[in-house]
Amino acid sequence: MSRQNYIFTSESVSEGHPDKVCDRISDAILDAFLTEEPNARVACETFATSGMVVVGGEVGLSDEERLKNYMGRIGQIARDCIRDIGYEQEKFHWNTCHVLNFLHEQSAHIAQGVDRDGAGDQGIMFGYAVDETPELMPAPIQYAHAILRRLAEARKSGAEPTLRPDAKSQLSLRYENGKPVEVTSLVLSTQHASEDQTSDDIRAIVEPYIREVLPEGWLTEKTEWWVNPTGTFVIGGPDGDAGLTGRKIIVDTYGGAAPHGGGAFSGKDPTKVDRSAAYAARYLAKNVVAAGMAKRCTLQLSYAIGVAKPLSIYVDTHGTGIVTEAEIERAVAKVMDLTPRGIRTHLDLNKPIYSRTSAYGHFGRAPEADGGFSWEKTDLVEALKKAV
Repeated sequence: MSRQNYIFTSESVSEGHPDKVCDRISDAILDAFLTEEPNARVACETFATSGMVVVGGEVGLSDEERLKNYMGRIGQIARDCIRDIGYEQEKFHWNTCHVLNFLHEQSAHIAQGVDRDGAGDQGIMFGYAVDETPELMPAPIQYAHAILRRLAEARKSGAEPTLRPDAKSQLSLRYENGKPVEVTSLVLSTQHASEDQTSDDIRAIVEPYIREVLPEGWLTEKTEWWVNPTGTFVIGGPDGDAGLTGRKIIVDTYGGAAPHGGGAFSGKDPTKVDRSAAYAARYLAKNVVAAGMAKRCTLQLSYAIGVAKPLSIYVDTHGTGIVTEAEIERAVAKVMDLTPRGIRTHLDLNKPIYSRTSAYGHFGRAPEADGGFSWEKTDLVEALKKAV
């Protein structure tokens, strides 16, 4: 039986964090190619530092001439992302930063396996769901995201003009009888406009938004607050620290509450099972919990490059299941085609829906009308119940 009384911590980072700037650019490039052609191939990495963004990786369209012409758009895509995030500081400004494009055509040796509907790479992917929040997500990561998303809204609306894009949050939650009941400590570091602003000044700005987001009663007199604990945080973003695509994989998923296969998501088209199979695993785990089969579910899938069928399906309900794990494993294989093509078709992934995933988590979000976050639907509940 798993522990019922403990403290667990997760962190999130804002869209202006250097690594998230890079995730955003990589996913925006992916979206641009998918807009051009639903079966476009993209594996795009971005590096950002003071005054410079470097883009590299492999891309593919069915028409080579069109691909060459499309390369000229990469610089503007990157600058548009930086502008939307909000960077207009002296050493990292959307209008003046240099963008170097080293994208090249997809390797024919990789393409040959994917073109046969096989997986784009080998690997293991995990999905997870737990009933401690309405979104069936672990509470520490879900609310760490929510804090930063709310502060970004206040910054962009003009309500808090002294806040700047780079920020991090961290929540430590005390669990009692397996449920989160109290924030024992809260860390919030946010970039700000003036060196004259103290930590107390920043806390006065952010605290009302944090209290608005967190469930009533979670913040107590015992809660430790650490707001900009080092003091001044004026130099931020890629000017303060270099960024790279794919360095925030725990922030992107479950905040450390579940295993991770190691593959990043951003900049990868859905033929890459690092992304699409991780989405499928979350989708299945969430539907298992939503169906009442377990209060908590971890689901693993594994693949080989060029091979369509998953090599294995593993389920762990952590002692909370009302049916056996083996029954759930058989059921999920019945209700969903878990080949790479089957996943892309079932979740309708060949769409430009990825830029919005690049900050505040890929999971625990509401499904959107245009197909965004389709893996958060719970439309397999009845099928799973019938299958077991």
